[in-house]
Amino acid sequence: MDGDFRSEFVHSPAGLKHFPALVLNADYRPLSYYPLSLWPWQDAVKAAFLDRVQIVSEYDEVVHSPSTIIRIPSVVVLKDYVKPQKRVAFTRFNLFLRDEFCCQYCGARGDLTFDHVVPRARGGITSWTNVVAACSPCNLRKGSQSLKQSGMTLRTPPRQPDPMQLQNVGRKFPPGHLHDSWMDYLYWDAELDA
Repeated sequence: MDGDFRSEFVHSPAGLKHFPALVLNADYRPLSYYPLSLWPWQDAVKAAFLDRVQIVSEYDEVVHSPSTIIRIPSVVVLKDYVKPQKRVAFTRFNLFLRDEFCCQYCGARGDLTFDHVVPRARGGITSWTNVVAACSPCNLRKGSQSLKQSGMTLRTPPRQPDPMQLQNVGRKFPPGHLHDSWMDYLYWDAELDA
């Protein structure tokens, strides 16, 4: 038997790496929506074994130890409540999330940079209220000019988001795969359409 095949099979059993567990806070809300709070199945099993989480839903697949058979958790709830952050960190990712991964000048998606509304060359600072997501062409076009000089306008004025606003924006970007057992926990606190 080919050695590479054997080591790949032993170190990565087919499919088991594809069973993430949705992690909920003690109030049954996801810790985060974007990125969605997921743990690899190994971490979920370990947390359950250490009595740090309660398993509320499981996959049909199982894992074996020498003495135990365990169904793989699909949804776990932390036993201790984790306080949400009161302040959102000013990071490139959070900035793009605030602006919904969209250029604030033309609305294009993809290949984003960030732009200082009041250019740094003119005393502008790097802050939530002066930086926006921008595509490369718009960023180059604006350069070190003011909005008025460039003839460009913002789709939305920059603002500092609070954690709940960022969570709500994150809901608009679900991951490519949502397991059926997660659905009751992902959107239960969302406002219903009339």
